[in-house]
Amino acid sequence: MRILIDIGHPAHVHFYKNLIHDLVKKGHTLQVTARNKEVTLALLTAYGFEFFNRGDLKKSMLGKALGILSVDYFLYHIARQFKPDLLLGVHNPYIAHIGALIRKPSIIFTDTERVGIASWLTFPFASIIWTPACFKDKIDPTKHVTFNGYKELAYLHPNNFRPDPGALGRAGIVKGEKFIIIRFISWGASHDVNLHGISEEGIDHFIQTLERYGKILISSERPLQGDLEKYRLMIKPEDLHSLLYYADLYIGEGGTMATEAAILGTPAIHIESTTGGVASGSFSGNYLELKYKYDLLDFYPDEKKALEKAITILTNPHAKEDWLRKRDLLIADKIDVTAWMVDFIEKYPKCKSQE
Repeated sequence: MRILIDIGHPAHVHFYKNLIHDLVKKGHTLQVTARNKEVTLALLTAYGFEFFNRGDLKKSMLGKALGILSVDYFLYHIARQFKPDLLLGVHNPYIAHIGALIRKPSIIFTDTERVGIASWLTFPFASIIWTPACFKDKIDPTKHVTFNGYKELAYLHPNNFRPDPGALGRAGIVKGEKFIIIRFISWGASHDVNLHGISEEGIDHFIQTLERYGKILISSERPLQGDLEKYRLMIKPEDLHSLLYYADLYIGEGGTMATEAAILGTPAIHIESTTGGVASGSFSGNYLELKYKYDLLDFYPDEKKALEKAITILTNPHAKEDWLRKRDLLIADKIDVTAWMVDFIEKYPKCKSQE
């Protein structure tokens, strides 16, 4: 089978990397295209994948709108040359459009609810839409296929991930030193419209408070103001998940990273709200399940209550071992998502339901 995968975000590299390796081993031919966003291209290079660079992230809404046409045009020509039998993408309108244009099936993954226009531009053109079983939005049942897991379990399931203790030294962490990973996002994605995170006026107090309890490492999509640059995490992108595994706390605006931390057994706190002041985690099936079923993740609309929770965790000497025990329960409940995807793709279209 010939498979075209388009990647728009660093997290998508992780989502697909084991799938690509496994499918190639099984004799399939794959072509990867990718957007130049953050460390996406660096990750693809680090993992040894060949790819076509389809350009930079468009920041304005007008740029995004025009970008749909230009990316569709680019991918259409790639598809005409490559002649795929199947196309894959994460909430990816371009892949869905091109699949419809060349009359080949497309499989779209999503785990993000209430994103409006991104779904309207994608779902009608897709052949199959994969989501976690806990996904809350309604999707055309003739296309909707669920699985008992999260996208992060495609690369963080114990079958596919072992933390590298060498990452600690490379990040400047001394053995036994407590450390906290903080994430700031750019708020430039279409699904970030009308959402807010840590307030600009509250950032300094936020950092200073957390610094009392451990070393601060900041992962940021946006420029850091003033003295905050000294906290920036300077590592190889492929070391990040090992650091998340060993961290004493993850806290910040990055939704994927919050889920990654929780799945790795690290206390995780997500900070994001709607314009009405409601925590966006209240609308996410993943977050609701991780919070109320597994007690691995908390979410808040602003940094004030999040800090209170963070201090409670950081002053609990047994927090890390407690989270690792809860993480083991989650892993026992969930599937190896990469193995599930490989099986689905190889059987498609004969099997269109969860097994």
